[in-house]
Amino acid sequence: MSRPMLASVLLALALAVALLISFLYFLPPGMWSSLWDQTVMGLPFLLFVFAVSLCMGIAVGLMLDSFFRQQWQAVVQALRHIEQGEMGELHREEPPPELQELWRQIVKLQAQWRAQTKRVQKLAAEKAEQEERLVERILSEERTRLARELHDSVSQQLFAASMMMSAVMETMPPDDERQRKQLAMVEQMIHQSQLEMRALLLHLRPVQLKGKSLQEGMTELLTELAGKVPLEMKWNIEDVPLDKGVEDHLFRILQESLSNTLRHAKAKSLEVLLIERDGFAILRVTDDGVGFDVERSKSGSYGLQHMYERAAEIGGMLKIVSLKGQGTRLEVKVPLLHRGDDRD
Repeated sequence: MSRPMLASVLLALALAVALLISFLYFLPPGMWSSLWDQTVMGLPFLLFVFAVSLCMGIAVGLMLDSFFRQQWQAVVQALRHIEQGEMGELHREEPPPELQELWRQIVKLQAQWRAQTKRVQKLAAEKAEQEERLVERILSEERTRLARELHDSVSQQLFAASMMMSAVMETMPPDDERQRKQLAMVEQMIHQSQLEMRALLLHLRPVQLKGKSLQEGMTELLTELAGKVPLEMKWNIEDVPLDKGVEDHLFRILQESLSNTLRHAKAKSLEVLLIERDGFAILRVTDDGVGFDVERSKSGSYGLQHMYERAAEIGGMLKIVSLKGQGTRLEVKVPLLHRGDDRD
């Protein structure tokens, strides 16, 4: 038997005893026998009063027991939710005065648990970001070291081989056509290797803007590249006002596009355009190379995926159109939202 029910039964018994004593005290002794002889529903009057009091006590006890069971069940359920890490609000009715302090402690405990969970998640996120930055820094340093070693060794050797082949071609007798063709093929292979090496160096060690505007950085990069590769290069770079993060992403997309052109396109001409039109910053890179299947290469090319991701990160759209044997055009359109924000 639960404590509320036991208390109700005892209270009913005490009430019945009190009523019995009252009857015996206030009624004359001559009427005691008449009360006992008088029956209600086949029971002596005094026994009926005692039975009714006992039944009322049991009924009240059952109601109180049910009420307190529901309240305790709500308490247990709330504690179970906290134990399982559920952070939702506690659904409950107004508790009785006996349980209000307990409910306040449960709500306080849940708030502390929620705050602790947020702190732990924040620390985990900060740790992941720090580890990611550390990995990026290590990778960047290693790529820079590898690019420097390739430039100092392989790239210089390719340049020396190219100069030697040019000297051999100039000193060869003009009537030895067969050897001249073979050496010309070797010279072409060396030139292609130089192109791929420059593209690889550009990919491994991307040039940073380092305080320059996007216009200055692109112009400097294209001017330097034009003096090193056998491509007819043209560019029109306007001074488009952009946020620093947008400039960095567009600059990296240009570098990746140039690297792909040098390595795969076998192009003779290249054109780069950066303009502002109709509220968009537009970067366009066009070559007359061999072209490729965009849909097939999109899923398997890390470089293409990286460019699409960079464009999406700045709210832009990257579109590539390529026809085999006719060339490739890459276009990035980025909305200039900051101007509208400034007016507001």
